[in-house]
This record gives sequence, structure tokens and C-alpha cells, in this order.
Amino acid sequence: MSGKANGSGTQRPRIAPGFRVGKLTAVEKTAERKGGYIVWRCQCDCGGEIQLDTRHLQRGTKTDCGCMNRPAPQIQDIAGQRYGRLVAIEPTADRKYQGSVVWRCACDCGKEAFVPQRQLRRGYVKSCGCMGHPPVKDYIGRQFGRLQVIGYAGKTDGKHMWRCRCECGSEVEVNQSNLQSGKTKSCGCLSREQIYERFGFVEGTSIRLLEYYQTHLSSRNTSGCNGVYQNKKTGKWHAQISIEGKNKSLGAYSDKAKAVGARRCFDSQIARYLEQFYMDHPGWKRSAEE
Repeated sequence: MSGKANGSGTQRPRIAPGFRVGKLTAVEKTAERKGGYIVWRCQCDCGGEIQLDTRHLQRGTKTDCGCMNRPAPQIQDIAGQRYGRLVAIEPTADRKYQGSVVWRCACDCGKEAFVPQRQLRRGYVKSCGCMGHPPVKDYIGRQFGRLQVIGYAGKTDGKHMWRCRCECGSEVEVNQSNLQSGKTKSCGCLSREQIYERFGFVEGTSIRLLEYYQTHLSSRNTSGCNGVYQNKKTGKWHAQISIEGKNKSLGAYSDKAKAVGARRCFDSQIARYLEQFYMDHPGWKRSAEE
């Protein structure tokens, strides 16, 4: 359902999932209440999220997640500049820390590191990790599940991060403890292959909606593939699926084609599930036949 907020009308619009005001779309109710009003989780066209109560949505007092007032991060050419033991080589497509561009850097020890420009300029990262006490472990080339470590990616929240290439071809950054413990074994493709077991489909899920989105593109979609959108702040392409009224992430990618591939992989599983459902329910009339 969709609609528009009308602050001048006498009849306020009914708020339901899909209701739009400005760049915001109401996704689902939360358990919170504000002044007696239901608080909604809303998604912005930029990919951000915000929670607003029914009153604010009806009045249209807030029309974005705050992205319209957020200044764009400054990107400077620092190629060739030295920061401690690191020399900036080239920028990558990745973004971190409020959109800070991630640079591929060469360390004096011969290794590479991928570090956000903001951390380089502020002196937070000065080596590939070889200056650590004790020195960071050498994981480059090691295999963890489907992931092969290809480079050190600095620290995030005090944790060593490693850039890994998955057997499916995608790249992802994983913290060292998750690699050691085996908590992370792939870029997310392993979980997508097990998506049927993880989420199931029948309980609380509309078969009609599953059928519809197999053949129709959502009217609000701008990527050309249902469940794929770009976060304007980070530039990443996100793939997701809505199960039982909640959005489940299928991963975030620098490459749009990879995000589409992740969603297509899930869609193929839905198609197989529907065929099995039709076999188990021979009296079910497919939407395409109605």
C-alpha cells in the first residue's frame, strides 16, 4: 500500500507497510510507542533507516532519514603519499566510516593493506599490521572455509580485519576472530545456499506474493531486480528478501551484478519451492492461470 501525507487535508492518511512520504517508505511496525502512537521502521531511498511514529508520517514532518542534510565526504587524491610505513597506491570502490574511500596501500614490509582515507590522514593506521605488538598474524594465502585471505585491511573497532576472496568470486572483509573461530566461512553465499533451511517459507508467508515477485517488478524498484537497491551513502549494492514480513539481508556488494546474482540465486530456490508446493497441493490454482 502506498499514499502521500497531506498536512492540509482534514482526513489523515492511513499508515500501512508501503506508505510513502518524501524519500521514506514505511516498512513495518515496531513494538515501541511514542505518545500513544505506533512507531514505524522506515527505509529511505538512500538505503538508510529511521523510526517515526504514525503522527509524523501522517503530517509529513520528516521526509528523509537525514541524508539530505548530511555533507558528502571529501575525497582527496593522496596517491603516492606516505603515512608511517604505508604509501597510498590507489583508491578502491569500497567506502567506510561515513563514506571514507578505502585506499590500497603498500607497506615497507612488502605487504598490502586496505585502509580508509580518514584513518590514514589522522594517523590511526601506520602499517599493514607489522608494527603491532605482538605483530599481526600472517594470514595471507590461508584458506578458511570458502575464503582465501588476500590482504590485511587494518583495524575496525580494535579488531584486525582481513580482505578475503570467496570461491564464488566475491570479496569480503572479515575480522580475525571470526576467521579463527570458523564463524565466517564464506562471503555469504554458503548461507544463501542454505536459505531454505534457515528461513523456510510457508509459516506467515504469502504464496501469492512469492508467485507475483517471480514475474513482476515492484513499482518502487529502480535497480531492475526485485530486492536489490543501492545505498547512496556507501555506494554498495544490497540484496535482500522479505520473509514473514521482515527483510533478510543477502549481502552487500561493490558490484551490482553480484548483488543481482545473490538475489537471483534465492529466486531460483523460491521457484523450486513453488514447484514442490504445486505438487503437494494439486488443487492450488496458480496466479498465472487465474
